[in-house]
Amino acid sequence: MNRREFVGGVAAAGMAAMTASSPWKAMAASDRVRFGLIGAGSRGQQDLKDAIKLPNVECVAVADIYSRKRDEAKVIATNATMYDDPRRLLDRKDIDAVIIATPLFLHAKYMQDVIASGKDVYCEKTMTWNIAEAKACLKAANASSQVVQIGLQHESEGALVDARQWIQQGLVGKVTMVEAWMSRNTPHGQAEWRRPIPPDCDPQHVNYELFLNDRPQKAFNADHYLNWRLFWEFSGGNVTENMVHQIAWIITALDLKEPVAASMMGGVFSEKDGRQVPDTISVTLEYPNDLVVLWQSTFSNSRYGLGEHFLGRDGTIEHVSGATDMVTGKYTGDINYYPEKMNCPDGSALKGEAAGVNHMQNWMDCIRSRSKKTNAPVEVGYLSAVAAHMSNLSYRAKRRITFEEASTMNQAY
Repeated sequence: MNRREFVGGVAAAGMAAMTASSPWKAMAASDRVRFGLIGAGSRGQQDLKDAIKLPNVECVAVADIYSRKRDEAKVIATNATMYDDPRRLLDRKDIDAVIIATPLFLHAKYMQDVIASGKDVYCEKTMTWNIAEAKACLKAANASSQVVQIGLQHESEGALVDARQWIQQGLVGKVTMVEAWMSRNTPHGQAEWRRPIPPDCDPQHVNYELFLNDRPQKAFNADHYLNWRLFWEFSGGNVTENMVHQIAWIITALDLKEPVAASMMGGVFSEKDGRQVPDTISVTLEYPNDLVVLWQSTFSNSRYGLGEHFLGRDGTIEHVSGATDMVTGKYTGDINYYPEKMNCPDGSALKGEAAGVNHMQNWMDCIRSRSKKTNAPVEVGYLSAVAAHMSNLSYRAKRRITFEEASTMNQAY
């Protein structure tokens, strides 16, 4: 069965089920949510751990094409059934929701497959590999009754509540520039993202055909499979791994839409190890209503961690952290407001105090209430994906790219 036949069959089955039975109804807080996981790598295993910690939540199935990852997931979710093919997981009628933590280029495929199967979905960031997929996922999610949460965990921070409140109260004034950055470092000889290849990473233990999906079928390549983040065919690089978190945060804080244009410069300066995606980056995103968002990143220095500065005529919002954890996505930091004394002489500095919420719990709560207003809904997934893909398009084309141009390009990279 090819993908088109499978998706068509699932969609038809989903429509038949909706016709034959009543629509989804709200669940009680005590009702158990049964979920499956597609993709049990490091990020997927972290999502699995985060989910099963929650009350009345059970993992009943895990699908991964690599036997080692299924074995590792079985240690975490001992009662879950393991599958080597995600389609077998999606066929099950006793699963309410699915977490997608596959490599980036497979997100859109499985997100649409999960929606078509009538299950709620948590899809890791970046939501898609290109803009066309972002539009397709947005359309599919909005045409369904499914609850969607994108793995942009910073959207559930209390700091975002503070930032939005200060901006909406007018304390910052007109914001014309946002500065953002993310910096990391590794010991000499240990390249960022470069993973050692285990001896069992071979065609006998990995379903490489399913990994390639709609890419040209090639001979098994363990480096491509395990280090997919380093190659344009499967990845969007650091922009889709890290910038997307911060640009989503900025989009939500300022209620932004698609960028007018994007420019990106940089290169493979830190790690000369055969990778294709750049490790040193400078991005400029132009937004309507006189706003520029800047983002820079390097893998050669970690002193300044990550953060954002919202620069307004009447004040500044400073949101900074010393570091971020690649696997969990968690970091510690503060958010503060500082008035521009020349325009707000009586203004006082403020420190953020809002409490955040558990991102996975937010998704589970919305599944039970049938609310589509998750903290990171499909719209934020779409807008952050568009900004990231426009940036990479600019880098590959070596010129400024407008949203109109980007929307007509057939392939992202």
